[in-house]
Amino acid sequence: MMKNKYYVNLGSQEISQIKYDNNDALIIFATDDEIRTLRGKLDGMHDSDMRSFFRSHVPIMPYHNDKPNDDYDVGVTEAFQMIYELGDKETKKHIDDIGILTDSRM
Repeated sequence: MMKNKYYVNLGSQEISQIKYDNNDALIIFATDDEIRTLRGKLDGMHDSDMRSFFRSHVPIMPYHNDKPNDDYDVGVTEAFQMIYELGDKETKKHIDDIGILTDSRM
């Protein structure tokens, strides 16, 4: 399958084939199936984030027992791992520089 160039912004959870504003921090080359998988990971992060938001309004539930927060952290790591695997040289260097995958590679 043919791989296309995509711009990824994890902050806004955007995946785009069009460079716009500042969405070019992470550049990947992916097939349609790979993009669907990455989109699923980002959607899972959003869902976990929303569940964590609602949990934060329950004062008797301690933060360290927050499964949605743990799920979000796993989602971020999985998304960065996939972006690293699909990324161009600059994307891989950026991810290496921020060190988010260091613990998961050891």
